[in-house]
Amino acid sequence: MTKHTITRQTSTILGDGYGCSCGTRLVHRMAAELHAAEQQLCSACLGTVEEEVAPGVARECSACAGTGRRREQLIWQLAHAEAEQVITMTLVRGVVADFDGPFHLSEIADTVRDGLGLPGGRLPVGPRVRDLLLELQANGEIAMLSAPDELLDATANVVLYRDPQWQRTGTLGL
Repeated sequence: MTKHTITRQTSTILGDGYGCSCGTRLVHRMAAELHAAEQQLCSACLGTVEEEVAPGVARECSACAGTGRRREQLIWQLAHAEAEQVITMTLVRGVVADFDGPFHLSEIADTVRDGLGLPGGRLPVGPRVRDLLLELQANGEIAMLSAPDELLDATANVVLYRDPQWQRTGTLGL
């Protein structure tokens, strides 16, 4: 069995592209993703187990849970799709409405998980709740109170919030 390592390559003659250790030249990202999937590698990180969140800043791939494998990527994608069906905006708005003062992402996620009777790790509750809280923030229904925990890239204004804190701004769209 051939080990496949897909890497980004820059060439002045052929332009940017990707290459695989098996000798295959992949001229664009889509070809690299297809080759990775054919080799049962994660098509997000191309099997490298890391994703680049900002130039020069990498973290464990969230699409495959840092395994680099396609199977785990598909399981995680199905779990995200299920979380979107189960954890609705109406549910999160209802939980937020029960908090009188400031609240953390982890508090809302824990309340949702407990309310649905989900064991830890069953669904990506935290990421789904985070996305819905950010949507509530964009709608002006809640406001973020916390400062970033870490500045990842000052030039691109990329910051990391580990457990952000919000507060209701007025009436939630219940």
